[in-house]
Order: sequence, then C-alpha cells, then structure tokens
Amino acid sequence: VILVWGAPSVRAADVRGEMAGAEGGHVPEIAQQSVLAPSEPMDESAKTVKGFDFENGIDLNALLDTYLVTGFQATSYGQAVEEVKRMIKWRLSDEPTTPEDPPEFRDPEVRSQVKCKIFLGYTSNLISSGVRETIKFLVKNKMVDCIVTTAGGVEEDLIKCLGQTFLGDFSLKGSELRSKGLNRIGNLIVPNKNYCLFEDWIMPILDEMLQEQKEKNVLWTPSKVIARLGQKIDNPDSVCYWAWKNSIPIYSPALTDGSLGDMLYFHSYKNPGLVVDIVEDIRSINTQAVKAAPRKTGMIILGGGVCKHHICNANLMRNGADYAVYVNTAQEFDGSDSGARPDEAKSWGKIRLNAEPVKVYGDATLIFPLLVAQTFAKEVWPKS
Repeated sequence: VILVWGAPSVRAADVRGEMAGAEGGHVPEIAQQSVLAPSEPMDESAKTVKGFDFENGIDLNALLDTYLVTGFQATSYGQAVEEVKRMIKWRLSDEPTTPEDPPEFRDPEVRSQVKCKIFLGYTSNLISSGVRETIKFLVKNKMVDCIVTTAGGVEEDLIKCLGQTFLGDFSLKGSELRSKGLNRIGNLIVPNKNYCLFEDWIMPILDEMLQEQKEKNVLWTPSKVIARLGQKIDNPDSVCYWAWKNSIPIYSPALTDGSLGDMLYFHSYKNPGLVVDIVEDIRSINTQAVKAAPRKTGMIILGGGVCKHHICNANLMRNGADYAVYVNTAQEFDGSDSGARPDEAKSWGKIRLNAEPVKVYGDATLIFPLLVAQTFAKEVWPKS
C-alpha cells in the first residue's frame, strides 16, 4: 500500500508504474490462484439456468415449465410439480409383484388401477382465501384421498356458504374494525354477522347429533361431525360438502380451536351432553396410512402446525410417505415442526429414506393454484 500525502505533483500513473515495477509486472500468484481457480467439469445431467423468453409471445404453460430451471424458489416450485406428477402417475403395476402382495393385488389389470393414496393438509387461512376454490376442485374431482385441516379450515368453508368474505388491507386498524363488528384475517375482512349466522345454522344440527347419541348410541368424532356438517350445508361451493359426497374423510384433531369450539361451548350450556371422541379418529387416520399398502402414499401440506404434523405422524405408522410436498413460509431455525424441512421428517421415519421430497418457501395463495394448474388440473383438462 502506497500512501501519498501532500504531493499533488505525483500522478496516479506514476504510482501504478512504481507498483508494477515493484512486482515485476506480474499479478501476485496467490491472487491469481484465488480468483482464477480452475473448475471441475459439470455432470452431464446438470441443467442450465434459463428463464422464459417473452420475445416468443405469452404462453403460461411454457412460462411455468421454465420455473424448474429458473433458480431459487421458482426451481423449488418446478420440483414440486414433478413430485406431484409422480404421485398422480404412480400405479401399483409400476412395481414388481412380491410374495407379500395380497392375492387380490396380483392381477396385472387390478395393479394398473391401484393409485397412490394422497393426503392433503391445509391451514384455515387458505379456506378464508380464494385457495378454497382450488381445494374444492381437488375434492370434487376425487383427486385426494384424505384431508387434515384445522377448525377454521372447516368452519370458514361452511360460513362462506352463509355470508361473504371481503378483501381488506393488512394495515386496517384492529380497534376500529372491532368497533364495527369486522374481523380481519390478514388482508381479508369477515363481518361478525357471518358467525352469528353460523350459530343459527349449526345449533339445530348439534341438537340432532346429541339426540342420535342418546337414542342410537352414535359415537361422534371430529371427522364424523365434519361429514354431517358437509351433508347439512348441501352447497356445491363447499369443500366439506364434496368431501361428504365423495366419502373423503376430513380429520381435524383440534376441532374445538375456533368458531366451532365456540359453538360447542355454547351448546354445552343450552343442551349439554354432546361428546366428540378424538381417539377413534386418531386410530382412523393412522389406519388410513397403515392399510394403504401395497399403495404408495403422498403428502401435500400447505402451511404448518396441526395439519402438517398430523399427516406426517400418520405416515410414520407405515415407515414414511413415499412422496411429499410442503408449501409454507416457516423457517427451521427455531426448531418448530412448521418450519422443519422434509429431511427432518426422514429422521423420524415420516418420509421414506429413498424419497425425493420438496419444500417450497412461499405463500400458498401464490404457489398452490399454479401447482394444481400444472398437475391435477391437467388430468381433468388434458387439452388446456
């Protein structure tokens, strides 16, 4: 380092010349080795990064296809598309017959019809949002086999059949909204009137359920309660309606953690005695996983918390799911299960060791409709 003080007549070129002379006109070897370190050749399977070229016009399918080689979370999205496609395309006929296969699964024709069992999990905010319609599409078209959600994932679906949810803003002041009887979910607004309508609608149904419990010894579980509510809402806009109609179970182990819990609480005073058993449901969902064999299982989990762990833990009972896609914004540094990457689930036996699971870090309202567009929707609309 050469410092020049108080010598305005010394030009920069002179300094550079002196430096070059001092080093003999050569770049220091350590610098050259560090900056120009040689590269090993890339594997032949390595993909080149390349985005969509809008000079060729607008083609949304082609745009989404390029995400796989765009990089960052776009590539994770592309990998998630590939993983979901593997779930959809798998057939038992892809696997060799084994002595352990039950006799009914040895017929080649039967094996060609046996599909992967897909577990879908989502948090309540996604039902509050427009992702509800994407989930309804999957359930209506029997593209998933088992669902886990939170209390809000059930009640918000039903409440939307009774009243509307509106767009708001994240910055709206809570105190002002409270004084107006308006509830904020992110940038969505749900009038409190909707919950009053929900109480009016559900109380007679809870009365009927209690009567059946007393007179017919019906043992109610969260999944049975949800099926009954789906039947009673009788609305084709509802996820719960289509789940009931297509015999797709919806499990919600925390069914009391929301407006449904409020209604059960009120009902326990107005007409006490209704019992909802969670033990039968834990046996039921674990059996869904255990007895899926010889089928493979796949998990698509939007968000974290109860819905994520409940599905993963059920698949632990069969030594792990074969396929998995997580979509959430949670990070793993705090040790939460919500933020845990799929590799952590492998350590617990919740995802199989040879699986190639994918986590997309992003808002499911952005990611999931695009994911369905490139996978499940093409099964219904192959020419789109």
